[in-house]
Amino acid sequence: MVPKNYQHILALAFAIKEINENPHILPNITLGFHIFDSFYSARWTYRATLIYGSAPVMNDKTPGLPFYQMVPQEALQYEGILSLLLYFKWMWIGVIIMDNDNGERFLRTVFPVFSRHGVCFAYIERIPRLTFITEFYSLLEQLAKAHDKIRDSKASVLVVYGESSTIVCLRWFQYVSEREHVTHKPNGKVLIMTAQIEFTSVILQRTWNAQLFHGAISFTIHSKDLPRFQQFVEHRSPLYRKADGFILNFWQQAFGCIFPDEVESEVVGDVCTGEEDLESLPGSFFEMSMTGHSYSIYNSVYALAHALHAMLSSRLRDRAQWDGRGIKFQDNQQWKLHHFLSNVTFHNGAGDKFSFDKNGELIAGFDVVNWIIFSNQSFHRVKVGRVDPQASPDQVFTINEDAITWHSWFNQTQPLSVCSESCQPGSSKKVKEGKPFCCYDCTPCPEGKISNQIDMNECYKCTDESYSNKKQDFCIPKYTSFLSYEEPLGLSLACLALFFTLITGLVLGTFLKHHHTPIVKGNNRNLSYTLLCSLLLCFLCVFLFIGQPGKVLCLLRQNAFGIIFSVAVSCVLAKTITVVLAFMATKPGSRTRKWVGKKTANFIILSCSLIQAGICAVWLANFPPFPDVDLHSVTEEIILECNEGSALMFYCVLGYMGFLAMVSFTVAFLARKLPDSFNEAKFITFSMLVFCSVWLSFVPSYVSTKGKYMVAVEIFSILASSAGLLCCIFFPKCYIIVLRPELNKKKQLIRRKECNI
Repeated sequence: MVPKNYQHILALAFAIKEINENPHILPNITLGFHIFDSFYSARWTYRATLIYGSAPVMNDKTPGLPFYQMVPQEALQYEGILSLLLYFKWMWIGVIIMDNDNGERFLRTVFPVFSRHGVCFAYIERIPRLTFITEFYSLLEQLAKAHDKIRDSKASVLVVYGESSTIVCLRWFQYVSEREHVTHKPNGKVLIMTAQIEFTSVILQRTWNAQLFHGAISFTIHSKDLPRFQQFVEHRSPLYRKADGFILNFWQQAFGCIFPDEVESEVVGDVCTGEEDLESLPGSFFEMSMTGHSYSIYNSVYALAHALHAMLSSRLRDRAQWDGRGIKFQDNQQWKLHHFLSNVTFHNGAGDKFSFDKNGELIAGFDVVNWIIFSNQSFHRVKVGRVDPQASPDQVFTINEDAITWHSWFNQTQPLSVCSESCQPGSSKKVKEGKPFCCYDCTPCPEGKISNQIDMNECYKCTDESYSNKKQDFCIPKYTSFLSYEEPLGLSLACLALFFTLITGLVLGTFLKHHHTPIVKGNNRNLSYTLLCSLLLCFLCVFLFIGQPGKVLCLLRQNAFGIIFSVAVSCVLAKTITVVLAFMATKPGSRTRKWVGKKTANFIILSCSLIQAGICAVWLANFPPFPDVDLHSVTEEIILECNEGSALMFYCVLGYMGFLAMVSFTVAFLARKLPDSFNEAKFITFSMLVFCSVWLSFVPSYVSTKGKYMVAVEIFSILASSAGLLCCIFFPKCYIIVLRPELNKKKQLIRRKECNI
């Protein structure tokens, strides 16, 4: 026997008593009630319930069949359990259910929902309900297996869905195990129990330790204290046994005594005096304050009374008739009570408002309570939260973490219940093969990806405008990069270009000032001027490469560079060929004299330059360069650059310029030992050697660099090759013109020519 069930009977009787004493509800009518036993067997329970109303559990509402549920929606309780698990980040849980249809229905409902929110089930244990004493040992064996499995699991949270008898089974855990010398309860578990469960026990468990349930969290039907009910209970006594057919059995079982007049044989054991104190009973046997289950019974009576009152106050009053014992409805009128019951709204004795929704379910929520078990096996419920369906979405579930008392196993720290430690930012979860998804390893994010929260399923890429930090836990905005005058590299290259521009200008000025001297006249004075002007433009074209790329700059920079350099190299080629032709013209009977002159040099310069100009024209017409943004070449930078439009055309320009340089170098190398008063071919050979070396090394350097450094490589190549031509060809002449003017005379040149011969 479970003595605690007696309170449900008292709640029913108390509600009837209050209603009969209330002149505002059913005046001049006295209510009564019949009680049918609720058997352990579902079949017998169903048979009993058919005599006075609908079945107590109807999960699938049948149209046309009235059913009123005096407890909050079951789905709301599941949402509350899930919210509790997610609030404390308990993602690895064990589950105990009753081995019946209700337990399986609970499992089918919550398993997919919990899984979608990242909660895994470490194990699922089914506890059968004891229906016959012969099944007791089989039950203990199953409890022993469940005990050992729960004890071994890393899951610190145990969700228990069942009935009040489930608590009776769980209390056996401290005494059963399949292993030898192991009789310990499953340490380190937080019990989360559903509202169907009351903290109860059978007579056998009167003195058993209940610390297993200390710190448990339970969802309970919302209830309020009814002071008059406690007074009503305090006045219960075996003296009223004629009015209460249950009190003798309850009294004897609860206090472990016997009433002598209830047995025919000699009394063995304690004798009941009737003066025993109900408040001295353990809370698992009996409570003086109304429990949530009894509160539902209390409100059920009030709901029916208010519906009956409303019906009798309507036009249906004249269709009822008295039969001497009370009201008796015509058979074809009883169903009309449901119309009033479905629309009933009232405030009970505690001030709580009650009404049904359109599905006949009570509009109410759940309380979240924390169980505090004392050493004397008494217990106290502390309300620590609420599940309120009528609150705003962010306030449906509320919890006061500071009000919770955890079991001593956890040293008053919040318990953890995870299969694997959380993966920190910078890593992601990798599910272990053959394990639930809550069991995983943590793997660092691959390069270029980040995770900025714990327990992320995968790393993700930063946007194109940002990049990952070294720890790969957040994205850093990229900075815009281009070769500018504000930075040391750009400023240095610009100053260097300006310096060589000034030097070239000075050389040109020197040549113009001494244009009448033999050295300036030698080797075609106009070619020297043209070459110096082209070198001057070569140095100035550097400024097309510095600064933020724009549409005009991108169109001009490579094409201007290609054409100007082609003119410069063409001038060098013309100078070299002029030297060769001049030597060949000195031979008797030579026909090359007609080729010596300005026309040949101009033809070489013009034709070679026009070919390069044609290549550039095709480039601009079909694949014009344009300003572009490179987001990927350099991790930390957004590179503003000129897209060349066609890499092939760019390398065609370079290739043609290289071809001219190699021809010039070859001709100059072959003519380096020709006798002349001032053989310029030697200096051209050195200048073209420098020029070719620079541009041959340019290609791999250019390809291997990115961003502004790629531009800097090209600028350096322009400066180095141009400076090589300037220094090797013109500095020796300037040395004689400025520092050794005595050598810049015709007879000196003739003497040197004779010496050379």
